[in-house]
Amino acid sequence: MLSRVAERLYWMARYLERAENTARLINCYNNLIMDIPLGSEPSWTLLVDILDAKDDFQKHYAKQNERNVHKFLTGKASVPCSIPFGIEAARENVRTTRDVLPEEAWEQINELHLFATANANAYSSRRTRLLFLENVIKHCQAISGLLETTQSRDHAYRFIKLGRLIERADMTARTVDVGAGDILDREGINASIDPILWGALLEAVSGKSAYRRTVGPIVDKEAIVEFLFNAEDFPRSVMFCLTEMRRELGSLPNRDETITSVDRIRRKLRRANPSRKSRPELHKFIDSLQLGLIQVNNDFKLHWFHRGEP
Repeated sequence: MLSRVAERLYWMARYLERAENTARLINCYNNLIMDIPLGSEPSWTLLVDILDAKDDFQKHYAKQNERNVHKFLTGKASVPCSIPFGIEAARENVRTTRDVLPEEAWEQINELHLFATANANAYSSRRTRLLFLENVIKHCQAISGLLETTQSRDHAYRFIKLGRLIERADMTARTVDVGAGDILDREGINASIDPILWGALLEAVSGKSAYRRTVGPIVDKEAIVEFLFNAEDFPRSVMFCLTEMRRELGSLPNRDETITSVDRIRRKLRRANPSRKSRPELHKFIDSLQLGLIQVNNDFKLHWFHRGEP
């Protein structure tokens, strides 16, 4: 396989996963604010902080309000963390690699792009916003399902899966870092809504049902943090993503250094016991975790891509 093809498949998967995760995150927050008392909700800029886009947001908007945050994340195609940007970037990567993907992949990604373009002003009201976000999630899941069920298990499939997994691990870590951090900072101010906030954190990564089946119905902050980082059988936990990445890497050439980088993060996760860390300790731990994921991404560039992000 040509390195440019592998790179484009990898980034196609990352951008699709990023668009889906961002849509789910925004959707979850919109549902959350309807379930808790007025004035007790987290700031809207929490969404921007999770995506590490505060500087970009401040360049475009002076006011940190609901409308501007949604316009930034769902309507501004020029911003790298926005949903339209991710969809456009995924489409461009699919356009140039159509010959190694199922025929229907181009049709579905193009439909998603047309939908996102036609609904560029979906941020104007909560009702249209929620419909837009739900449709983006469904479209992304349909594309992922198509690739998972029809793609040959060759190198093309492996790079798609690696891109999806590293993006998912990164997003889960970001969500816990900022989301759990905000809840811990506010802990005790309005204790009655803390379980709702922790439940919303699980919903942001589609983990509520899996958590209940694995851990139980009681929402416990330490159990949630441990579950999202170290659950062996939950597809969106950081540990699960790393384990699957290691498995896919085993079939690639020049893999030894990358496997070493992945194993280093897995050992760090097993030793760290993140659920028992204080707020500053948890933030520091997640920072080191994300640095490890950046190193894995750099390993991909060094050993298989040999150039920058498309």
